[in-house]
Amino acid sequence: MKQTWRWFGPPDVAKVDDIVQAGAEGVVTALHHIPNGVAWPFEEVTLRQRQVGLRADGSPSGLAWDVVESLPVSEEIKKQKGEWREHIASYKASLENIARAGIEVVCYNFMPVLDWTRTALRHRVPNGGTAMRFDINDFAVFDIHILARAGASEDFSEMVRLEAARRFEKLSDAERERLARSVTMGLPGSTESLSIADVRSHLEEYDHISSDRLREHFVDFLSEVVPVAERLGLRLCCHPDDPPFPLLGLPRVMSTEADYTYLMAKVNSPANGITLCSGSLGARPDNDLPGMMKRLGDRVHFIHLRNVKRDGSDIAGSFVEAEHLAGDTDMVALIATIIAEERRRKAAGRSDHQIPMRPDHGQDILDDLTRNSQPGYPTIGRLKGLAELRGVITALEHQQFGLEGSERR
Repeated sequence: MKQTWRWFGPPDVAKVDDIVQAGAEGVVTALHHIPNGVAWPFEEVTLRQRQVGLRADGSPSGLAWDVVESLPVSEEIKKQKGEWREHIASYKASLENIARAGIEVVCYNFMPVLDWTRTALRHRVPNGGTAMRFDINDFAVFDIHILARAGASEDFSEMVRLEAARRFEKLSDAERERLARSVTMGLPGSTESLSIADVRSHLEEYDHISSDRLREHFVDFLSEVVPVAERLGLRLCCHPDDPPFPLLGLPRVMSTEADYTYLMAKVNSPANGITLCSGSLGARPDNDLPGMMKRLGDRVHFIHLRNVKRDGSDIAGSFVEAEHLAGDTDMVALIATIIAEERRRKAAGRSDHQIPMRPDHGQDILDDLTRNSQPGYPTIGRLKGLAELRGVITALEHQQFGLEGSERR
């Protein structure tokens, strides 16, 4: 795997020099300042490349922009409303400029309204650090009592409804506002965020869009952009829903292995691929991460390695962002299947045999607690995660004691 690091550009509290010192081999970034639906100018793409390539003192960093994350798909495209056709044209233009700059991998998602959802951005964990958390009871507080969505109560069990009512009564106005901000926070690094009124407006427009309809819209989008990506030598890779179960009565179409299998078959091209996020998919107990990598690995173009600890076995349940080797996903087993896929690709002569990976999310520890970084993206917490993952990779690739050594023995 090529070990990369997500960077949110010059405003990021983690600087290029920090990425170099972390030992990352490449950078994952995007043009977060450009609104959704607007084409990325070639000059802006190359400017970001130059920023990645320089340390603070002007010397070369030795790093390159390896993966675009994310090139957002607008709500207009997902709903097929308004200027959605113009937005697809802008998406294609962005792909042209990304490819012209020599970048080959583009990550995106197709989640309606909320790109990812947490109820607490800095939840205190036992070691004194903080981590992002999704609590189904707190989400019910937001959905039923703050957003006051029609029919929301029907989407939760009686136990959750009762607990949500109890919690809502105890929350101060400031705590209710903080919960709402946590739930409606925009795409990481984006300048776009949603108000309660925005969420209600979007939900009204999704009233008549079922999962099947959204899936059709997704296929329509892929049918337009995948041929362009294939012509340009790009690899598109869709990030799973986060969390991977329905929220706010909205459809979800990228939550399970069956979802990915369907989309890969409907638009069958090597340019139509997968971002395997072990944290997003791992929040759902019926997702088998090592098995998914074995069965779908041929189309995995980008990997997010992170872990979550689930509170229980419910499909739609609570979880917290765990240390990278301490959650419910067997990270060693997953990495072993990734290494096996890379070896298979190399033997087949594929130029993309080395799959870019980044340590995703992390707990805020030590100096992270005072740096006010992008939620989920602390410098030290991710560095700790990368070190742990690097240790597993090194052990599994060891010539004597790793996978190859065990085969010889």
